[in-house]
Amino acid sequence: MSGQKAPRIEFPCRYPIKVMGEHADDFPALVLEVVRRHAPDTDHDAVSLRTSRNGRWVAVTLAIEARSEAQLKALHADLKATGRVTLVL
Repeated sequence: MSGQKAPRIEFPCRYPIKVMGEHADDFPALVLEVVRRHAPDTDHDAVSLRTSRNGRWVAVTLAIEARSEAQLKALHADLKATGRVTLVL
């Protein structure tokens, strides 16, 4: 099905984000700090964590109020710029 475009996101919307990195006690706080720069109303209670089976990796899942594609791109870039984030979904 080449030629089809992915559906566009309609802003503002609730947007789920999963951030993965090496497991460390301060990793969730780091992720939340970066996310709040772009979405200050993000609620700490809405954050969930899932550690890998061997305990090496952790996934931080949360939802933000996304206002634009530029906001999402800047958030992704800032998360990766920490040097500690392996993957952002």
